[in-house]
Amino acid sequence: MEITSAGRGRPQVVLVPGTGSNAAVTLPWLQALSVHWATTVVDLPGQPGLSDPRRPRRARLAWYGRALDEILAAMDVDEVVVVGNSLGAAVALAANSPRIRARALISPAGIIRLSLDPKLVLASAVWLLRPTAEHTRRMLRLFVAPSADPPEIEVEWMALMASCCRTTLAPPPLSAELLARRAERPCVVGVGEHDRFLPPRRLAPAVRRAMNLDVQVFSGVGHLTTPADLDKVVSLVAKVVEPPNN
Repeated sequence: MEITSAGRGRPQVVLVPGTGSNAAVTLPWLQALSVHWATTVVDLPGQPGLSDPRRPRRARLAWYGRALDEILAAMDVDEVVVVGNSLGAAVALAANSPRIRARALISPAGIIRLSLDPKLVLASAVWLLRPTAEHTRRMLRLFVAPSADPPEIEVEWMALMASCCRTTLAPPPLSAELLARRAERPCVVGVGEHDRFLPPRRLAPAVRRAMNLDVQVFSGVGHLTTPADLDKVVSLVAKVVEPPNN
C-alpha cells in the first residue's frame, strides 16, 4: 500500500477510503482531519491510486484486513484511530491489529448488504457502459441529498475511473462474531440520512444488534460525503479520539 500523510501529533488517524477512491480523491478528508490530528490516507491495493494494482481473488475482506495490519506495523505507530469510509470501513473492521485503539466508520460496508433500488441500478449500468460526464453526474445525484448536485471533481473522477478501471463489487457482511469483537474497542458509526445504499432504517438496527452501538445519522447527507459534510465526520471522529470525561 501507498500512504499519504499530513498533520502532527498524537493520536495517529489512519483513513481508509472506499471503492474507487484514493488519497488524491480524498484530499478534502485529509485536510479536514489533519487540522486536528496527524492523519495518513492509505491507497488500497486493487483500487485506482498509487498502490499495487492486484486484487485478491477470494476472501477479499480478510485479505484487505491483513494488508491494513501490515501497513500499520510498517508505520510503527500505536494507539491508531482508523477512519473507514464505505469499503474502507469494512476493511477497518476486518483488520485485527493490536495497534488499533478505536474505529470511526462512515457509511460502512461490511455490516449489512447494500440496498440497490432499480433507479440506482439503472443509473450505475448506464454509467459503466457509457461513462460520460452527464451519465456520471446523473448517477452521482443519487449519492447525495435530494436536489443537491455532486461536486464536479467527483463527476470528473468517476467518469475517468469508469473509462480506465474495473470497479469492485460491494463486500458481503462480516460475521456477527467478528463485529461483536470489534465493538469491544471504542467505535462510532455514522451514515447519511439519504444514503440509498445503507438506509439508516436498515443500518441502525443491524449495528445495534451486532455491536450494541447507536448510529449517528448525518442530516442532509447521502452516501457520498462531500467536502461540505466533513465537519460532521470530524465531529464523529472526535468522539473516539477525545472521548468525554466520565
